[in-house]
Amino acid sequence: MASTLNNRNLPAKSVEEALRHRQEYDEMVAEAKKREIKEAHKRKRIMKERFKQEENIANAMVIWINEILPNWEVMRSTRRVRELWWQGLPPSVRGKVWSLAVGNELNITPELYEIFLSRAKERWKSFGETSADNDTEGVSVADREASLELIKLDISRTFPSLFIFQKGGPYHDVLHSVLGAYTCYRPDVGYVQGMSFIAAVLILNLEEADAFIAFANLLNKPCQLAFFRVDHSMMLKYFATFEVFFEENLSKLFLHFKSYSLTPDIYLIDWIFTLYSKSLPLDLACRVWDVFCRDGEEFLFRTGLGILRLYEDILLQMDFIHIAQFLTKLPEDITSEKLFSCIAAIQMQNSTKKWTQVFASVLKDIKEGEKNTSPALKS
Repeated sequence: MASTLNNRNLPAKSVEEALRHRQEYDEMVAEAKKREIKEAHKRKRIMKERFKQEENIANAMVIWINEILPNWEVMRSTRRVRELWWQGLPPSVRGKVWSLAVGNELNITPELYEIFLSRAKERWKSFGETSADNDTEGVSVADREASLELIKLDISRTFPSLFIFQKGGPYHDVLHSVLGAYTCYRPDVGYVQGMSFIAAVLILNLEEADAFIAFANLLNKPCQLAFFRVDHSMMLKYFATFEVFFEENLSKLFLHFKSYSLTPDIYLIDWIFTLYSKSLPLDLACRVWDVFCRDGEEFLFRTGLGILRLYEDILLQMDFIHIAQFLTKLPEDITSEKLFSCIAAIQMQNSTKKWTQVFASVLKDIKEGEKNTSPALKS
């Protein structure tokens, strides 16, 4: 009651104040409407882009299935196919194109996969047995057991947000089988951390035996073999070649990294080991794989330079620790369009030399002892 009386005693608002409040209210309403219209336009644009993207994928799929794949050897290197390839492969043909592009130099058959898979299964059964009789092909039982343990541990950490490779998930046993069979097929390489991500991406796009064939052939490529066998001299060759193109394309950032003695091994190893499947969103990583299958190892390093170009302004403001942390865990909102426009801007030519020529001359320099080893690899 008292408050009502008090309100009655309050002086009436002046006309100016009432008008001002009304104006403020109208402005707020107008601003909210503007925001609403802007959001609606944005949603409409996103939907339009999505429809266009889906239409492009559908059209590209028809071209791949009807024209390119039936005439693979003739068409794979044509300009039209290379341009279409750059835009990303339709998911329905991705596995097939990857298999054809990677090839099967090792001549592995599905039957051979079954043989190595059954060997792996036998070893899993006799996991507890450590008799010397099981020590075959120069690999100790302890090493093999460690390898199998590492596979188990790594599978649980492979694309955890998808919940499909973890125990109980639909692809857990397939991933386990492919990795186990590989350790029997290549005991000289064994299982190395990071392999599970490569095998998982292949399993998502190919049937089990085909995934194994592509996996074994992919890991047999010079770059992958150098990294997975931890061949320091070959890894240094790749890092040194990368730095030539780093300096050529991003000289300011290159000098910034140099000032902190921040060498490529600190961030590149993880990127190359998993072919970006751990560092980038899965759909974007698959698009990187598309062009990697087209262009070979050079594209892995071009992608690395594309990432550095994309975040150049941010990285120039950071010190050693923050750069290392940032490049180890890239932002999750990284988009295909932005990254690929940065990759496209990277020139893979130093003066008149291309990647392979620079690579060959770096190898010669290393052999002559003219290159210093990278600090992180000295230990």
